[in-house]
Amino acid sequence: PGAYDNGAGTVATLEIARVLKDYSPAHSIWFLFCNEEHRPWTSVTAAQNARARGDNLIAIFNLDSMGGKSQADIDAGKKTNVTLYTKSEGERFADLMAEVNTAYEIGLIQQKYQRKSPGDDDGSYINAGYPMAIANLGSYPYADPNYHTEQDVPEFVDVPNLWMATQTSLAAGLRVERGEI
Repeated sequence: PGAYDNGAGTVATLEIARVLKDYSPAHSIWFLFCNEEHRPWTSVTAAQNARARGDNLIAIFNLDSMGGKSQADIDAGKKTNVTLYTKSEGERFADLMAEVNTAYEIGLIQQKYQRKSPGDDDGSYINAGYPMAIANLGSYPYADPNYHTEQDVPEFVDVPNLWMATQTSLAAGLRVERGEI
């Protein structure tokens, strides 16, 4: 199990990397694959190392459990994405997700939500002094009925929803990379 948490985010990140393979960015674009629980390959370690090196990270998009949503949303055929942010610096990226969703007519029900304290993945960067970190999920509070169960398998992934959330994340990331935000 782990199709949504976090096979979906891993596939989305790999697809974005594939699409960008021949792209010549003006700025560096890094792709990080890590495990939030098992040391030393954690997002905490990666964030602390970035801070120790003095890396100038201008945006951090965490793709986690994209497309995972409630049974009611599944039954209704809703295509959802929620962008979580903690610090005000992250809100502009949450707003950007909504902007590109509309501009490119992707069709997601795109929402944003500000948390009172950092979450696991994006929180590693927020706690290391990078307040512009966000996380993209299918729902918040996370409502996948198969979350952390043996039923979190590929057959239950809403692939069109995942594709739409991936397109939105890519479009937002490229706008940041091009200095359009």
